[in-house]
Amino acid sequence: MTDILLVSTTVAERADADRLAQLLVEQRLAACAQIERIESSVYRWQGALQATPEWRVVFKTTEAHYAALEAALLDAHPYEVPAVVALPTHTVSVAFAEWVKGELA
Repeated sequence: MTDILLVSTTVAERADADRLAQLLVEQRLAACAQIERIESSVYRWQGALQATPEWRVVFKTTEAHYAALEAALLDAHPYEVPAVVALPTHTVSVAFAEWVKGELA
């Protein structure tokens, strides 16, 4: 198990995905952020079934930076109840882990 985390969230607009990615990388809370299109998210919101396209942003960070990343992400996120999911990595290349940690220093 490494201390590298993959943290994801979703937003409705590409501009919000770009803004969140840039903000957290600029603040050195994430080494990088990848943005990908989700064709449809199906969920219940305020009692009604929804099916909408979204954008997923995946941030590469460390366990040590997670709390600050989460706080900044929740503060800047446009959703009332954003999904913020952190997944630990089991194995990553040594060079990649060193790069992530170096970018957050």
